[in-house]
Amino acid sequence: MADEKQAKALVETLEAELTARVPDIERFEGYYRGEQPLKFASDEFRKFHGHRYKDFSDNWVQVVSDSPVERLTVNGIKPYGADTADAESMRVWQVNGLDADSQLGFLGAVTGARSFALVWGDPRDDETPVVTFEDPTSCIVVYEPGSRHRRRAALRRWQDGDKYMAVLYLPTEVWKFERPVERRTKTENMAAADGQLNEWAPRDMDGREPNPQPNPMGTVPVVELVNRPMLVSDPISDVRGVVAMQDAVNLLWAQLFTASDYASFPQRVILGAEVPKIPVFNQAGEIVGEKPIDMEKFAVDRVAFFTGKDAKIAEWTAANLGAYTDVIEIAVGHIAAQTRTPQHYLIGKMANLSADALLAAETGLVKRVEEKQLWFGRALRELFSLIALAQGDEEKAKATRAGSLIWAETESRSQAQLADALLKLKQIGFPFEWLALRYGLTPAEVVDLLSMVEREAELDPLAAAANLMNRTPNPGGTEDSAPEEAAA
Repeated sequence: MADEKQAKALVETLEAELTARVPDIERFEGYYRGEQPLKFASDEFRKFHGHRYKDFSDNWVQVVSDSPVERLTVNGIKPYGADTADAESMRVWQVNGLDADSQLGFLGAVTGARSFALVWGDPRDDETPVVTFEDPTSCIVVYEPGSRHRRRAALRRWQDGDKYMAVLYLPTEVWKFERPVERRTKTENMAAADGQLNEWAPRDMDGREPNPQPNPMGTVPVVELVNRPMLVSDPISDVRGVVAMQDAVNLLWAQLFTASDYASFPQRVILGAEVPKIPVFNQAGEIVGEKPIDMEKFAVDRVAFFTGKDAKIAEWTAANLGAYTDVIEIAVGHIAAQTRTPQHYLIGKMANLSADALLAAETGLVKRVEEKQLWFGRALRELFSLIALAQGDEEKAKATRAGSLIWAETESRSQAQLADALLKLKQIGFPFEWLALRYGLTPAEVVDLLSMVEREAELDPLAAAANLMNRTPNPGGTEDSAPEEAAA
Protein backbone atom coordinates (compact mmCIF):
# COMPACT_ATOMS: atom_id res chain seq x y z
CA MET A 1 0.00 0.00 0.00
CA ALA A 2 1.47 3.36 -1.07
CA ASP A 3 1.44 6.52 1.02
CA GLU A 4 0.67 9.96 -0.42
CA LYS A 5 4.31 10.79 -1.14
CA GLN A 6 4.91 7.52 -3.02
CA ALA A 7 1.65 7.86 -4.97
CA LYS A 8 2.47 11.44 -5.96
CA ALA A 9 5.97 10.48 -7.10
CA LEU A 10 4.55 7.64 -9.20
CA VAL A 11 2.01 9.98 -10.80
CA GLU A 12 4.76 12.44 -11.73
CA THR A 13 6.94 9.70 -13.21
CA LEU A 14 4.13 8.15 -15.26
CA GLU A 15 2.97 11.58 -16.42
CA ALA A 16 6.47 12.40 -17.70
CA GLU A 17 6.53 9.16 -19.71
CA LEU A 18 3.03 9.79 -21.04
CA THR A 19 3.96 13.34 -22.04
CA ALA A 20 6.94 12.00 -24.00
CA ARG A 21 4.62 9.73 -26.01
CA VAL A 22 2.06 12.38 -26.89
CA PRO A 23 3.85 14.20 -29.79
CA ASP A 24 4.09 11.08 -31.98
CA ILE A 25 0.52 10.05 -31.20
CA GLU A 26 -0.87 13.50 -32.01
CA ARG A 27 1.20 13.66 -35.19
CA PHE A 28 -0.11 10.32 -36.45
CA GLU A 29 -3.69 11.18 -35.51
CA GLY A 30 -3.26 14.47 -37.38
CA TYR A 31 -2.12 12.59 -40.49
CA TYR A 32 -5.19 10.35 -40.17
CA ARG A 33 -7.44 13.44 -40.14
CA GLY A 34 -5.64 14.84 -43.20
CA GLU A 35 -3.71 17.50 -41.28
CA GLN A 36 -0.48 16.86 -43.13
CA PRO A 37 2.12 19.66 -43.34
CA LEU A 38 3.42 19.83 -46.89
CA LYS A 39 7.10 18.94 -47.31
CA PHE A 40 9.07 20.59 -50.14
CA ALA A 41 11.98 19.38 -52.21
CA SER A 42 13.45 22.88 -52.64
CA ASP A 43 13.39 26.23 -50.87
CA GLU A 44 12.51 27.95 -54.14
CA PHE A 45 9.28 25.94 -54.56
CA ARG A 46 8.37 26.58 -50.93
CA LYS A 47 8.98 30.33 -51.38
CA PHE A 48 6.83 30.80 -54.47
CA HIS A 49 4.15 28.11 -54.09
CA GLY A 50 4.13 26.90 -50.49
CA HIS A 51 1.24 29.10 -49.39
CA ARG A 52 -0.97 27.78 -52.19
CA TYR A 53 -0.98 24.18 -51.00
CA LYS A 54 -0.49 24.50 -47.24
CA ASP A 55 -3.91 22.97 -46.50
CA PHE A 56 -3.85 20.34 -49.26
CA SER A 57 -3.49 16.60 -48.63
CA ASP A 58 -4.28 13.50 -50.65
CA ASN A 59 -5.06 11.40 -47.58
CA TRP A 60 -4.04 7.74 -47.92
CA VAL A 61 -3.30 7.36 -44.20
CA GLN A 62 -7.00 7.21 -43.42
CA VAL A 63 -7.58 4.37 -45.90
CA VAL A 64 -4.63 2.38 -44.55
CA SER A 65 -5.88 2.80 -40.96
CA ASP A 66 -9.55 2.15 -41.64
CA SER A 67 -9.08 -0.97 -43.78
CA PRO A 68 -8.27 -3.37 -40.88
CA VAL A 69 -10.53 -1.65 -38.34
CA GLU A 70 -13.64 -2.12 -40.48
CA ARG A 71 -13.06 -5.91 -40.26
CA LEU A 72 -12.52 -6.04 -36.50
CA THR A 73 -15.90 -6.84 -34.94
CA VAL A 74 -16.30 -8.66 -31.63
CA ASN A 75 -19.24 -11.07 -31.62
CA GLY A 76 -18.72 -12.66 -28.22
CA ILE A 77 -16.46 -14.31 -25.66
CA LYS A 78 -16.50 -18.03 -24.86
CA PRO A 79 -15.06 -18.79 -21.41
CA TYR A 80 -12.66 -21.69 -21.06
CA GLY A 81 -14.56 -24.96 -20.68
CA ALA A 82 -17.90 -23.47 -21.79
CA ASP A 83 -19.83 -24.81 -24.78
CA THR A 84 -21.39 -21.49 -25.74
CA ALA A 85 -20.57 -17.79 -25.67
CA ASP A 86 -21.23 -15.93 -22.43
CA ALA A 87 -24.42 -13.89 -22.80
CA GLU A 88 -23.87 -11.80 -19.66
CA SER A 89 -20.48 -10.55 -20.83
CA MET A 90 -21.99 -9.40 -24.11
CA ARG A 91 -24.89 -7.76 -22.27
CA VAL A 92 -22.38 -5.57 -20.41
CA TRP A 93 -20.57 -4.99 -23.71
CA GLN A 94 -23.75 -3.78 -25.40
CA VAL A 95 -25.01 -1.70 -22.45
CA ASN A 96 -21.74 0.24 -22.52
CA GLY A 97 -22.09 0.80 -26.28
CA LEU A 98 -18.87 -1.05 -27.01
CA ASP A 99 -20.13 -2.44 -30.30
CA ALA A 100 -19.39 1.10 -31.57
CA ASP A 101 -16.79 2.36 -29.09
CA SER A 102 -14.60 -0.71 -29.61
CA GLN A 103 -14.07 0.52 -33.17
CA LEU A 104 -12.72 3.78 -31.73
CA GLY A 105 -10.40 1.79 -29.47
CA PHE A 106 -9.12 -0.32 -32.35
CA LEU A 107 -8.60 2.78 -34.52
CA GLY A 108 -6.75 4.50 -31.68
CA ALA A 109 -4.39 1.52 -31.41
CA VAL A 110 -3.85 1.30 -35.18
CA THR A 111 -2.96 4.99 -35.49
CA GLY A 112 -1.37 5.67 -32.09
CA ALA A 113 0.30 2.24 -31.59
CA ARG A 114 -1.78 1.56 -28.47
CA SER A 115 -5.10 2.30 -26.82
CA PHE A 116 -6.61 1.43 -23.44
CA ALA A 117 -9.77 0.08 -21.87
CA LEU A 118 -10.96 0.80 -18.33
CA VAL A 119 -13.38 -1.24 -16.21
CA TRP A 120 -14.90 0.09 -13.00
CA GLY A 121 -18.02 -0.54 -10.97
CA ASP A 122 -21.11 1.62 -11.38
CA PRO A 123 -22.57 2.73 -8.02
CA ARG A 124 -25.98 3.09 -9.71
CA ASP A 125 -25.98 -0.47 -11.09
CA ASP A 126 -24.13 -3.20 -9.21
CA GLU A 127 -24.68 -5.71 -12.03
CA THR A 128 -23.32 -3.61 -14.89
CA PRO A 129 -19.75 -2.26 -14.65
CA VAL A 130 -18.74 0.81 -16.62
CA VAL A 131 -16.38 -0.04 -19.50
CA THR A 132 -14.73 2.64 -21.61
CA PHE A 133 -12.02 2.75 -24.28
CA GLU A 134 -9.42 5.44 -23.62
CA ASP A 135 -7.20 7.50 -25.89
CA PRO A 136 -3.45 6.69 -25.88
CA THR A 137 -2.68 10.32 -24.94
CA SER A 138 -4.58 9.96 -21.67
CA CYS A 139 -3.45 6.60 -20.23
CA ILE A 140 -0.31 4.66 -19.42
CA VAL A 141 0.26 1.23 -17.85
CA VAL A 142 3.39 -0.03 -16.08
CA TYR A 143 4.13 -3.76 -15.95
CA GLU A 144 6.08 -6.02 -13.66
CA PRO A 145 9.73 -6.47 -14.70
CA GLY A 146 10.06 -9.16 -17.35
CA SER A 147 6.32 -9.29 -18.10
CA ARG A 148 4.15 -7.73 -20.77
CA HIS A 149 0.91 -8.81 -19.08
CA ARG A 150 1.08 -8.38 -15.30
CA ARG A 151 0.09 -4.81 -14.57
CA ARG A 152 1.56 -3.03 -11.54
CA ALA A 153 -0.06 0.38 -11.95
CA ALA A 154 -1.93 2.60 -14.42
CA LEU A 155 -2.46 6.33 -14.75
CA ARG A 156 -5.32 8.13 -16.46
CA ARG A 157 -4.92 11.88 -16.95
CA TRP A 158 -7.18 14.50 -18.53
CA GLN A 159 -7.89 18.22 -18.45
CA ASP A 160 -11.07 19.51 -16.84
CA GLY A 161 -11.40 23.28 -17.22
CA ASP A 162 -8.44 24.97 -15.53
CA LYS A 163 -7.27 21.77 -13.82
CA TYR A 164 -5.53 18.55 -14.74
CA MET A 165 -7.14 15.46 -13.22
CA ALA A 166 -5.34 12.16 -12.65
CA VAL A 167 -6.37 8.77 -11.30
CA LEU A 168 -3.67 6.34 -10.19
CA TYR A 169 -4.81 2.72 -10.23
CA LEU A 170 -2.94 0.25 -8.03
CA PRO A 171 -3.91 -3.38 -7.32
CA THR A 172 -5.10 -2.54 -3.81
CA GLU A 173 -6.14 1.12 -3.98
CA VAL A 174 -7.05 4.04 -6.22
CA TRP A 175 -5.67 7.58 -5.78
CA LYS A 176 -7.21 10.72 -7.27
CA PHE A 177 -5.05 13.82 -7.84
CA GLU A 178 -5.42 17.25 -9.39
CA ARG A 179 -3.25 20.26 -10.23
CA PRO A 180 -3.75 23.61 -11.98
CA VAL A 181 -3.08 23.96 -15.68
CA GLU A 182 0.36 25.48 -16.27
CA ARG A 183 0.46 29.20 -16.95
CA ARG A 184 2.65 30.76 -19.63
CA THR A 185 5.65 32.43 -17.98
CA LYS A 186 8.51 34.57 -19.27
CA THR A 187 11.25 34.17 -16.67
CA GLU A 188 12.95 31.18 -15.06
CA ASN A 189 11.98 32.37 -11.59
CA MET A 190 8.32 32.58 -12.48
CA ALA A 191 8.54 29.17 -14.14
CA ALA A 192 10.02 27.73 -10.94
CA ALA A 193 7.23 29.36 -8.92
CA ASP A 194 4.62 27.88 -11.22
CA GLY A 195 6.26 24.48 -10.86
CA GLN A 196 5.91 24.64 -7.10
CA LEU A 197 2.32 25.86 -7.23
CA ASN A 198 1.25 23.36 -9.89
CA GLU A 199 2.31 20.18 -8.12
CA TRP A 200 -0.10 17.27 -7.94
CA ALA A 201 -2.21 17.16 -4.78
CA PRO A 202 -4.87 14.68 -3.62
CA ARG A 203 -8.28 15.70 -4.92
CA ASP A 204 -10.80 16.98 -2.41
CA MET A 205 -13.75 14.57 -2.70
CA ASP A 206 -16.06 16.62 -0.39
CA GLY A 207 -16.73 13.58 1.74
CA ARG A 208 -18.40 11.65 -1.11
CA GLU A 209 -15.75 8.93 -1.11
CA PRO A 210 -12.38 8.28 0.52
CA ASN A 211 -9.15 9.23 -1.23
CA PRO A 212 -7.45 6.85 -1.61
CA GLN A 213 -10.23 4.32 -1.90
CA PRO A 214 -9.77 0.54 -1.86
CA ASN A 215 -9.71 -1.33 -5.15
CA PRO A 216 -12.26 -4.15 -4.73
CA MET A 217 -11.13 -5.88 -7.93
CA GLY A 218 -7.67 -6.63 -6.56
CA THR A 219 -5.96 -5.85 -9.85
CA VAL A 220 -5.22 -2.83 -12.04
CA PRO A 221 -8.50 -2.27 -13.98
CA VAL A 222 -6.84 -0.80 -17.11
CA VAL A 223 -5.76 -2.98 -20.04
CA GLU A 224 -3.59 -1.93 -22.97
CA LEU A 225 -4.35 -2.85 -26.58
CA VAL A 226 -1.01 -2.85 -28.38
CA ASN A 227 -0.55 -2.65 -32.14
CA ARG A 228 2.37 -4.54 -33.72
CA PRO A 229 4.20 -5.12 -30.41
CA MET A 230 7.96 -5.74 -30.18
CA LEU A 231 9.90 -7.85 -27.70
CA VAL A 232 11.73 -4.91 -26.14
CA SER A 233 10.74 -1.75 -28.04
CA ASP A 234 7.46 0.14 -28.04
CA PRO A 235 4.61 -1.03 -30.30
CA ILE A 236 4.47 0.41 -33.81
CA SER A 237 1.71 2.51 -35.34
CA ASP A 238 0.46 1.46 -38.79
CA VAL A 239 0.75 5.14 -39.74
CA ARG A 240 4.46 5.46 -38.99
CA GLY A 241 5.59 3.73 -42.17
CA VAL A 242 3.11 5.60 -44.36
CA VAL A 243 4.03 9.17 -43.37
CA ALA A 244 7.11 9.52 -45.61
CA MET A 245 5.36 8.24 -48.73
CA GLN A 246 2.27 10.32 -47.89
CA ASP A 247 4.49 13.43 -47.82
CA ALA A 248 5.95 12.47 -51.20
CA VAL A 249 2.49 12.01 -52.74
CA ASN A 250 1.32 15.40 -51.45
CA LEU A 251 4.42 17.11 -52.88
CA LEU A 252 3.94 15.44 -56.26
CA TRP A 253 0.36 16.68 -56.41
CA ALA A 254 1.50 20.21 -55.55
CA GLN A 255 4.06 20.07 -58.34
CA LEU A 256 1.49 18.67 -60.75
CA PHE A 257 -0.96 21.48 -59.93
CA THR A 258 1.78 24.05 -60.49
CA ALA A 259 2.80 22.50 -63.81
CA SER A 260 -0.86 22.33 -64.82
CA ASP A 261 -1.27 26.04 -64.11
CA TYR A 262 1.87 27.20 -65.88
CA ALA A 263 2.80 24.65 -68.50
CA SER A 264 -0.16 22.42 -69.34
CA PHE A 265 -0.81 24.23 -72.66
CA PRO A 266 1.60 24.87 -75.57
CA GLN A 267 3.32 28.25 -75.12
CA ARG A 268 4.16 30.44 -78.12
CA VAL A 269 7.15 32.75 -78.01
CA ILE A 270 8.24 35.56 -80.37
CA LEU A 271 11.93 35.61 -81.30
CA GLY A 272 13.88 38.45 -82.93
CA ALA A 273 11.41 41.23 -82.08
CA GLU A 274 11.09 43.91 -79.51
CA VAL A 275 8.18 43.97 -77.13
CA PRO A 276 5.38 45.85 -78.95
CA LYS A 277 4.50 49.25 -77.59
CA ILE A 278 1.51 51.50 -77.92
CA PRO A 279 1.57 55.34 -78.22
CA VAL A 280 0.62 57.61 -75.34
CA PHE A 281 -1.53 60.63 -76.31
CA ASN A 282 -2.11 63.91 -74.52
CA GLN A 283 -5.43 65.71 -74.28
CA ALA A 284 -4.84 67.32 -77.67
CA GLY A 285 -4.41 63.96 -79.35
CA GLU A 286 -0.67 64.37 -79.82
CA ILE A 287 1.75 61.50 -79.28
CA VAL A 288 3.82 62.30 -76.25
CA GLY A 289 5.39 58.89 -75.65
CA GLU A 290 4.83 55.19 -75.74
CA LYS A 291 4.37 52.35 -73.32
CA PRO A 292 4.66 48.55 -73.51
CA ILE A 293 1.57 46.65 -74.49
CA ASP A 294 -0.55 45.25 -71.67
CA MET A 295 0.41 41.57 -71.89
CA GLU A 296 -2.60 40.51 -69.79
CA LYS A 297 -4.89 42.18 -72.31
CA PHE A 298 -2.99 40.47 -75.10
CA ALA A 299 -3.51 37.11 -73.39
CA VAL A 300 -7.27 37.75 -73.37
CA ASP A 301 -7.60 39.32 -76.84
CA ARG A 302 -5.18 36.81 -78.42
CA VAL A 303 -4.07 39.57 -80.88
CA ALA A 304 -0.79 41.52 -80.99
CA PHE A 305 1.48 42.93 -83.70
CA PHE A 306 5.23 42.30 -83.75
CA THR A 307 7.49 44.01 -86.25
CA GLY A 308 11.03 43.37 -87.34
CA LYS A 309 12.61 41.59 -90.24
CA ASP A 310 13.96 38.78 -88.03
CA ALA A 311 10.75 38.22 -86.06
CA LYS A 312 9.51 34.64 -85.95
CA ILE A 313 7.25 32.49 -83.83
CA ALA A 314 8.39 29.42 -81.88
CA GLU A 315 6.50 27.10 -79.54
CA TRP A 316 7.18 25.31 -76.26
CA THR A 317 5.34 22.04 -75.97
CA ALA A 318 2.96 21.44 -73.06
CA ALA A 319 4.28 19.74 -69.93
CA ASN A 320 3.70 15.99 -69.68
CA LEU A 321 1.42 15.82 -66.63
CA GLY A 322 1.15 12.05 -67.04
CA ALA A 323 4.68 11.73 -65.70
CA TYR A 324 3.45 13.05 -62.34
CA THR A 325 0.39 10.80 -62.17
CA ASP A 326 2.52 7.77 -63.07
CA VAL A 327 4.88 8.47 -60.17
CA ILE A 328 1.95 9.10 -57.81
CA GLU A 329 0.44 5.75 -58.79
CA ILE A 330 3.77 4.03 -58.10
CA ALA A 331 3.98 5.75 -54.71
CA VAL A 332 0.46 4.61 -53.82
CA GLY A 333 1.42 1.10 -54.91
CA HIS A 334 4.35 1.24 -52.48
CA ILE A 335 1.95 2.24 -49.70
CA ALA A 336 -0.27 -0.72 -50.60
CA ALA A 337 2.64 -3.18 -50.56
CA GLN A 338 4.21 -1.88 -47.35
CA THR A 339 0.93 -1.86 -45.40
CA ARG A 340 -0.68 -4.94 -46.98
CA THR A 341 -3.63 -2.84 -48.10
CA PRO A 342 -5.29 -4.17 -51.29
CA GLN A 343 -4.47 -1.96 -54.25
CA HIS A 344 -8.12 -1.74 -55.26
CA TYR A 345 -8.74 -0.01 -51.90
CA LEU A 346 -6.26 2.70 -52.88
CA ILE A 347 -6.30 2.95 -56.66
CA GLY A 348 -9.93 2.00 -57.19
CA LYS A 349 -9.30 0.03 -60.39
CA MET A 350 -11.02 -3.31 -60.90
CA ALA A 351 -11.05 -4.94 -64.31
CA ASN A 352 -12.97 -8.22 -64.62
CA LEU A 353 -11.43 -9.76 -61.50
CA SER A 354 -12.77 -13.15 -60.50
CA ALA A 355 -13.88 -13.91 -56.96
CA ASP A 356 -10.75 -15.98 -56.38
CA ALA A 357 -8.57 -13.14 -57.64
CA LEU A 358 -10.25 -10.71 -55.24
CA LEU A 359 -9.70 -13.09 -52.33
CA ALA A 360 -6.04 -13.44 -53.29
CA ALA A 361 -5.69 -9.65 -53.54
CA GLU A 362 -7.02 -9.29 -49.99
CA THR A 363 -4.92 -12.07 -48.44
CA GLY A 364 -2.38 -9.61 -47.01
CA LEU A 365 -5.09 -7.50 -45.40
CA VAL A 366 -6.81 -10.58 -43.96
CA LYS A 367 -3.54 -11.74 -42.38
CA ARG A 368 -2.96 -8.23 -41.04
CA VAL A 369 -6.41 -8.27 -39.44
CA GLU A 370 -5.80 -11.73 -37.96
CA GLU A 371 -2.59 -10.47 -36.36
CA LYS A 372 -4.53 -7.64 -34.75
CA GLN A 373 -7.19 -10.08 -33.58
CA LEU A 374 -4.44 -12.06 -31.87
CA TRP A 375 -2.99 -9.11 -29.94
CA PHE A 376 -6.20 -7.19 -29.34
CA GLY A 377 -7.90 -10.45 -28.40
CA ARG A 378 -5.49 -11.05 -25.53
CA ALA A 379 -6.30 -7.61 -24.12
CA LEU A 380 -10.04 -8.08 -24.64
CA ARG A 381 -10.01 -11.41 -22.80
CA GLU A 382 -8.47 -9.55 -19.89
CA LEU A 383 -11.16 -6.87 -20.32
CA PHE A 384 -13.95 -9.46 -20.00
CA SER A 385 -12.13 -10.92 -17.00
CA LEU A 386 -12.19 -7.48 -15.36
CA ILE A 387 -15.93 -7.25 -16.05
CA ALA A 388 -16.43 -10.54 -14.20
CA LEU A 389 -14.26 -9.32 -11.31
CA ALA A 390 -16.28 -6.10 -11.09
CA GLN A 391 -19.38 -8.31 -10.80
CA GLY A 392 -17.73 -10.35 -8.03
CA ASP A 393 -17.39 -13.59 -10.02
CA GLU A 394 -13.77 -14.73 -9.68
CA GLU A 395 -14.32 -18.17 -11.26
CA LYS A 396 -15.79 -16.60 -14.36
CA ALA A 397 -12.92 -14.10 -14.42
CA LYS A 398 -10.42 -16.97 -14.60
CA ALA A 399 -12.43 -18.74 -17.29
CA THR A 400 -12.79 -15.68 -19.53
CA ARG A 401 -9.10 -14.83 -19.18
CA ALA A 402 -8.32 -18.29 -20.62
CA GLY A 403 -11.26 -18.30 -23.03
CA SER A 404 -11.50 -17.46 -26.71
CA LEU A 405 -12.83 -14.36 -28.39
CA ILE A 406 -15.42 -14.73 -31.15
CA TRP A 407 -14.68 -12.39 -34.06
CA ALA A 408 -16.74 -11.68 -37.15
CA GLU A 409 -15.49 -13.10 -40.44
CA THR A 410 -12.46 -11.22 -41.78
CA GLU A 411 -12.70 -12.26 -45.44
CA SER A 412 -15.00 -10.56 -47.92
CA ARG A 413 -17.13 -13.16 -49.65
CA SER A 414 -20.31 -13.03 -51.64
CA GLN A 415 -23.42 -14.62 -50.16
CA ALA A 416 -23.25 -17.34 -52.82
CA GLN A 417 -19.64 -18.21 -51.98
CA LEU A 418 -20.34 -18.27 -48.25
CA ALA A 419 -23.47 -20.40 -48.64
CA ASP A 420 -21.62 -22.86 -50.85
CA ALA A 421 -18.75 -23.18 -48.34
CA LEU A 422 -21.15 -23.67 -45.41
CA LEU A 423 -23.11 -26.29 -47.35
CA LYS A 424 -19.94 -28.31 -47.94
CA LEU A 425 -19.04 -28.04 -44.25
CA LYS A 426 -22.54 -29.21 -43.33
CA GLN A 427 -22.16 -32.22 -45.59
CA ILE A 428 -19.07 -33.40 -43.71
CA GLY A 429 -20.80 -33.11 -40.36
CA PHE A 430 -20.33 -29.63 -38.92
CA PRO A 431 -23.16 -28.77 -36.51
CA PHE A 432 -25.81 -26.21 -37.43
CA GLU A 433 -24.96 -23.89 -34.53
CA TRP A 434 -21.30 -23.70 -35.59
CA LEU A 435 -22.34 -22.97 -39.17
CA ALA A 436 -24.61 -20.16 -38.00
CA LEU A 437 -21.72 -18.55 -36.14
CA ARG A 438 -19.50 -18.99 -39.20
CA TYR A 439 -22.18 -17.32 -41.28
CA GLY A 440 -21.61 -14.20 -39.20
CA LEU A 441 -24.45 -14.26 -36.69
CA THR A 442 -23.71 -13.18 -33.16
CA PRO A 443 -24.19 -15.74 -30.35
CA ALA A 444 -27.40 -13.95 -29.33
CA GLU A 445 -28.71 -14.16 -32.90
CA VAL A 446 -27.84 -17.87 -33.00
CA VAL A 447 -29.92 -18.44 -29.86
CA ASP A 448 -32.84 -16.65 -31.52
CA LEU A 449 -32.34 -18.70 -34.68
CA LEU A 450 -32.37 -21.99 -32.76
CA SER A 451 -35.57 -20.89 -31.03
CA MET A 452 -37.11 -20.23 -34.44
CA VAL A 453 -36.06 -23.70 -35.61
CA GLU A 454 -37.70 -25.25 -32.54
CA ARG A 455 -40.93 -23.34 -33.16
CA GLU A 456 -40.97 -24.49 -36.77
CA ALA A 457 -40.45 -28.05 -35.59
CA GLU A 458 -43.48 -27.79 -33.32
CA LEU A 459 -45.62 -26.48 -36.19
CA ASP A 460 -44.44 -29.03 -38.76
CA PRO A 461 -42.81 -32.08 -37.09
CA LEU A 462 -42.54 -34.05 -40.37
CA ALA A 463 -40.53 -31.29 -42.09
CA ALA A 464 -38.37 -30.94 -38.98
CA ALA A 465 -37.64 -34.69 -39.04
CA ALA A 466 -36.67 -34.47 -42.71
CA ASN A 467 -34.36 -31.53 -41.96
CA LEU A 468 -32.78 -33.47 -39.11
CA MET A 469 -32.06 -36.41 -41.38
CA ASN A 470 -30.65 -34.07 -44.01
CA ARG A 471 -28.32 -32.54 -41.41
CA THR A 472 -27.17 -35.96 -40.18
CA PRO A 473 -24.21 -37.33 -42.20
CA ASN A 474 -24.43 -40.96 -43.33
CA PRO A 475 -21.17 -42.81 -42.49
CA GLY A 476 -21.97 -45.51 -45.02
CA GLY A 477 -22.75 -43.30 -47.96
CA THR A 478 -23.53 -39.80 -49.13
CA GLU A 479 -25.74 -37.48 -47.13
CA ASP A 480 -28.17 -37.21 -50.00
CA SER A 481 -29.08 -40.88 -49.63
CA ALA A 482 -29.82 -40.59 -45.89
CA PRO A 483 -33.56 -39.78 -46.14
CA GLU A 484 -34.31 -42.64 -48.54
CA GLU A 485 -32.36 -45.15 -46.45
CA ALA A 486 -34.11 -43.97 -43.29
CA ALA A 487 -37.52 -44.30 -44.95
CA ALA A 488 -36.69 -47.79 -46.17
